[in-house]
Amino acid sequence: MLSLSRRLLPTVTRRTFTASALRLNAPSSNEQLDGERLIESKLVEKFSPCQVKVQDVSGGCGTFYAINISSPAFAGLSVVKQHRLVTDALKEEVPGMHGLQVPYDSCRTT
Repeated sequence: MLSLSRRLLPTVTRRTFTASALRLNAPSSNEQLDGERLIESKLVEKFSPCQVKVQDVSGGCGTFYAINISSPAFAGLSVVKQHRLVTDALKEEVPGMHGLQVPYDSCRTT
């Protein structure tokens, strides 16, 4: 039991330090990373969205992005088709990503 805790403790300590280091090195909320800007510009060019926000939620390393996008291009499409459109638009960036979180919406006009 003691040897098990000795093996696990260094791992937990390292992970805690790594997570803390990522938070310390992460850009301020006002600062947009190059990856965020690149993804946003590609989405704006492809979908002419009424709203788009791209946020690197990986701690600054650019491997996981949360994207909120609203575009008329998504009207009437299933979530799977919407996701396919976005991943096709970002096909050069997706191989370097660990994950992509994208809630979709079509622009609503009243």
